[in-house]
Amino acid sequence: MSMQGADSGPPMRGRVTAGMQKVIPSPRQPLPLATTEHVPGPAGSAGATKKPTRTTAKHAALPGRGDRRLYAIDGLRLLAALVVALHHYAGTWRVNQPDNAIWGRAVSDIMPTWFRFSAYGWLGVEIFFVISGFVICMSCWGRTPRQFFTSRVIRLYPAYWFAIIFTSVALIVLPGVWPRHRARDVLLNFTMLQSGSFVANVDSVYWTLWSEMRFYLLFMAVVVTGLTYRKVVVFCCLWGAAAMIAPAAGFRPATLIINPEGAWYFIAGLALYLMHRFGQDLLLWGILAMSWLMGQRELGHRIDTVERVSSWRGSVLIFTLFLLLMVAIALGYTDRIRWKWLVTAGALTYPFYLMHYLVGTTVINRLRDTMDARLLVVSVIAGFLVLSWFVHKFVEAPLARIMKRGLDTSFARLRNASSMH
Repeated sequence: MSMQGADSGPPMRGRVTAGMQKVIPSPRQPLPLATTEHVPGPAGSAGATKKPTRTTAKHAALPGRGDRRLYAIDGLRLLAALVVALHHYAGTWRVNQPDNAIWGRAVSDIMPTWFRFSAYGWLGVEIFFVISGFVICMSCWGRTPRQFFTSRVIRLYPAYWFAIIFTSVALIVLPGVWPRHRARDVLLNFTMLQSGSFVANVDSVYWTLWSEMRFYLLFMAVVVTGLTYRKVVVFCCLWGAAAMIAPAAGFRPATLIINPEGAWYFIAGLALYLMHRFGQDLLLWGILAMSWLMGQRELGHRIDTVERVSSWRGSVLIFTLFLLLMVAIALGYTDRIRWKWLVTAGALTYPFYLMHYLVGTTVINRLRDTMDARLLVVSVIAGFLVLSWFVHKFVEAPLARIMKRGLDTSFARLRNASSMH
């Protein structure tokens, strides 16, 4: 799961004249104009001139849009992580069973009001996926495949490696709630590819990373050719069609790569970013509407097979309100939100998500009889937020810088070696 902010890029300048939008690009970021029409020049001129067609002008990047940081997205990421944690601590089917290992009795008996609300916290994962589609498209626009690969590696692995070590040590020091993993399985987890080998995750929340990585693999095909409005739209349509066909075809390799369970959430995020960068149109609204229709079906399937604690109507309502909020962000209605602390909030999201579940529920098991249950949940969440800040500051950021220098050097050597032969 990617929970990062988009990198800032050079702004674009523009003006509106007679209802038509003319965009003057920054020298380092050319406009994605692909379609022009020939306009005959004056008699005796050396040749015809070219001007953008109406369709091309419509799909030019809007002034002031593009790679500008959206602070509201940072806040939404942290909010999604917090509701997932609240769900794991006080709203899952597991913690509502009698004699469960975490609370010792059904959590709905301990704090019934919190249970009713936190039962819907699992939707934070679907929110993550939509935001990921939006942010990945934003951060990769104008970048090379090498830059895309490097940005994903340095963003995903440092905090993830620390989380594996932290969780594994905690399960040894505090046994009795969750089983320990075999050393060979823990080591394979460091690759982040353990799901492909049918090896259990050190922490079950890592399953979202497997879905994210399949999204990156597919989206790389578009990044290689250079991102444009048209290519991303075509990608959304083809991926959506494949997500509908692959399960019915029963072809497991295709279904594994296409990821029909998560595809429509990522597609929604991609369409929302295109709205943000190029403006809304009927095609993008159609893609978003199809994502909502297919997404509500997936929500119902997850409720029936995994969650079993929330209603379909309530889940669809929350998901719909979230998409409407994302539309507001995409169309610029939240641009005035520029609180600097939201950047820090967004940075805490990823390490918090990776570390909170197994260790957090183990701590609850140890302290459940020492204080009020609601205060305990709040205290555990606050403790993990503080720990996440330290991980980001002293582990994630320094290690990411080292890895970036190393990867840049490696790719430079590879490029030089290729040019010599």
